[in-house]
Amino acid sequence: MKKAALPLLALILFTAYTIFSMLQAEQSLLQFGIQLMSSLDTAQVVIDLYIMAILACIWMYHDNKSSGKSFVSVAPYILITALFVSIGPLLYLVVKGFSPRPEQ
Repeated sequence: MKKAALPLLALILFTAYTIFSMLQAEQSLLQFGIQLMSSLDTAQVVIDLYIMAILACIWMYHDNKSSGKSFVSVAPYILITALFVSIGPLLYLVVKGFSPRPEQ
């Protein structure tokens, strides 16, 4: 449980901020993404974030596989990562941190 404390705090704060900012936005998430990709400098940041998101998805997949679980159990985290980048891996770390560890 101690391992999940920092990811849980980050997940709560960042998810709350994301919800707040989405409620305040005057455009859809898709429109916002298109606007970001229309400029070279902001497109670089978006591409960089999605490279990190892909790396996080690969890590979650391999970590999940090494635990002997099926792809189905990690698929929701990958989908959330595709939509909200940081929230997927943070949620994965929180759930993993609260899961009971197998006896060694």
